[in-house]
Order: sequence, then C-alpha cells, then structure tokens
Amino acid sequence: MSATAPIVTVNGRPVSLREVPGDERLLDTLRWRLGLRGTKEGCRSGECGACTVLVDGAARLSCLSLSRDLEGTTVTTVEAVGDDPLGRTVQEAFAEEGALQCGYCTPGFVMALTGALRERGRSATSAELTADLAGNLCRCTGYASIVRAVERARSRSR
Repeated sequence: MSATAPIVTVNGRPVSLREVPGDERLLDTLRWRLGLRGTKEGCRSGECGACTVLVDGAARLSCLSLSRDLEGTTVTTVEAVGDDPLGRTVQEAFAEEGALQCGYCTPGFVMALTGALRERGRSATSAELTADLAGNLCRCTGYASIVRAVERARSRSR
C-alpha cells in the first residue's frame, strides 16, 4: 500500500479509504462508515436502483461499486444533491408531483434522474429519461407521478 491513504471525495468532503477493506461496497461505506443513510439498501444485486449515487456526476449503483475502486473520484449522495441546482430541480419536481409514497426508492430515482439529465443535457426527451430510470423500481406508485416528475424536471432544466 502506498504511503498516502486512498481518498475519495464524498459530498464535497475528502474521505480516507485507509480502513476500508478492498471488498467493501460503496453502499456500506456510505451508510455504515459515513452515516449517510439516504442511500438506500434494496437488493444488493443491482436490480432495484435504490442505492444510486453520482460518481463524477454520473449515476452509479453503490451496491455494485467497490469503495476502493473509487479512489480519486467525487461521490454525491442524496444528502448533498440539493446543493446542486440540477439536483434541487429534480428534488422539487418529485415533491411537487407527489412522486414519493413511502419514499424508500425516491433517493435512487432522484439520483438517477439527476445523472441522466446531466449526461443527456438539454436535448433529453421525456421518453429517454424515463427509459434511463428503467433500473429503478418502486413498489408503491403506479409510476405515473414519477413520469410526471421526470417531465417537470426536464422542462425546468432546459
């Protein structure tokens, strides 16, 4: 191991990975080491999207990412996404459209949509963005309010 500890920036704060085992998932580092419980644990197999975070601005499943592999990157969780104007726009759209019944999946949807809007830019269509959220599952809503939130966030981010 090098003389300096590997570092990842989480929500604007440098975090040492020195004590993190090589096989620890980012999901566990965030929730149990850093106390960032907004990132939800759903399936632990990449099937539900509840654990979505942004890594260097792109949506990524934290249950499938090893913390040590993220050395030198910037991770944003739902706790800090509102500090970004685009993330705040997405959060507001979800709240205004009531796209959060129990709320368990909401952080993953917010993070995935924020990442998709950032990646696709102003030309994104609602259909493209909705397709980008296909890996995020909700067991409470009929998805209609989530689709409305996608359209609201898309129109406001232009």
